[in-house]
Amino acid sequence: MTSGHPAPAVSVVVPFFEEEESVPRFFEELLGVLDRHGIDAEVVAVDDGSGDATWQRLAEVRTRDPRVRAIRFRRNFGQTAALAAGFEAARGAAIVTMDGDLQNDPADIPALLGRLDEGWDVVSGWRHQRQDDALTRILPSRIANGMISWATDVRLHDYGCGIKAYRAEIAKSLNLYGEMHRFLPAIAGDQGARVTEMPVNHRARTMGRSKYGLSRTVRVILDLMTVKFLSDYSTRPIQVFGLLGLGGAAIGLLMLLVLGIQRVFLGIDLGNRPIVLLAILLVVTGLQFITFGLLGEMLARTYHESQGKPVYVVRERLG
Repeated sequence: MTSGHPAPAVSVVVPFFEEEESVPRFFEELLGVLDRHGIDAEVVAVDDGSGDATWQRLAEVRTRDPRVRAIRFRRNFGQTAALAAGFEAARGAAIVTMDGDLQNDPADIPALLGRLDEGWDVVSGWRHQRQDDALTRILPSRIANGMISWATDVRLHDYGCGIKAYRAEIAKSLNLYGEMHRFLPAIAGDQGARVTEMPVNHRARTMGRSKYGLSRTVRVILDLMTVKFLSDYSTRPIQVFGLLGLGGAAIGLLMLLVLGIQRVFLGIDLGNRPIVLLAILLVVTGLQFITFGLLGEMLARTYHESQGKPVYVVRERLG
């Protein structure tokens, strides 16, 4: 629920998960930056089901400063859900996201907003001098960033950086679920948003503990496959499943043709040759893939038509 006060120019969305030690210092820094630069802003803090005193600390900050609004989840739903809730609650024309663990520097916010004023729709932070462990954090992050840039054609050095700036209409149009928060610039770029990045300050963690590790790389690969498929084929699944199906079935039929010629004209016994089973398997599997593609087409049409969801994104209108 939004308040009755006029909408601010900027909304700062901050997910928190078990960061009770960081909350007081974080808001001291953030609100200080907003005051020094005269930024008309609200702060939407989202407690992602913390088991410590994070919510109590947020409530104390809210009591002292009405610019701070807080949302509390019943349980831990993940950073993507926290950002989705923050985007929905945000009232500003520009939305800045950042982590609440004090590793992002609030002093970078004015520069991020300045890049939006230059005409960009999404400005992603780049931790060019990252203060994290090289083996468990920096190396997996570089691998993931390279894979995402290659697969999505939105080439950024640092997809995982928490501090970013969005035009509100872009952020609110993103349908977030699963663990898609790390792909937000790529998803926005797929919708036609103008995406850029800028170097930002990054600080070593001094409070709390990291919620990420090497296992994140595996999840990034799986999520990237989802993003790539939804980006390229969500409205035309037959083109990926049908292509695989036709290719497999064609190879299988060709193999059966050759085997049939061998049996009929050369008298070669096929009863003990595994290649016969492989050829039949390719034909059957190919037909199944084609069927999957047709079913996917029906589901895609049902989804778009039932929700009245367009298959295009309008940047602006005249008249």
